[in-house]
Amino acid sequence: MTVSMSCVKLLSIIINYKKKQKMKRIILTTLVILLGIVTVSAQSDEIIRHNGDHIKGDVVRITEYEVVFRYENESSENMISRYAVEKIIYGKSGRVEKITDKVTINNEDDWEKVVVLEDKLLIAGLTKGPEIRGKTAFVNLHSGNTGDKKSLKKLKMAAAKANSPFILLT
Repeated sequence: MTVSMSCVKLLSIIINYKKKQKMKRIILTTLVILLGIVTVSAQSDEIIRHNGDHIKGDVVRITEYEVVFRYENESSENMISRYAVEKIIYGKSGRVEKITDKVTINNEDDWEKVVVLEDKLLIAGLTKGPEIRGKTAFVNLHSGNTGDKKSLKKLKMAAAKANSPFILLT
C-alpha cells in the first residue's frame, strides 16, 4: 500500500508541476503581448496645442510657420500653425520640443503682444475671433511709414480690447 500511495503522490506532484508550467507560459505570453501593444502605441508623436487639445500622430516636418503631421492610422498630411502649438512630444525618443509660447492678452494694455499675421496659412488651427476693421485717412499729416505704424497700433489695440492675440491682415 505504501508503494501505491507514493506513486499517487508522485503523480499528483508531476501534474501540479505541469499545471504550474502551463500557467507560467500563459502569463509570460500575456505579458509579452501587452508589452508589444504598449510599445507600438508609444511610438506615435503627441502635439499639444495651447488650448489644451492633444493630437496623436506622426510629425512629418516643422517649418518656419507650420507643423505638418499625420493622424494615427491615416496617410494624408495635415497642417497646423506653429502659433497654435505649445510643444511636441516625440514618441520614439521621448524628446519634448517647445514650439511657441502662448500669447495671452489680459486687457487693452497688452496691445504690444498682439501678433500680426499676413498669410492665411498661418492661422490654421487658431480660433476665429471678432472681425476688426481699420482704415487710414486718405489725407493725413503723417508720412507713409508713420501712418502705417499708427493704423497698426490702432488695430492691435482693438484686438487687445477683444482679447484676440492674433490679427490676420487681408
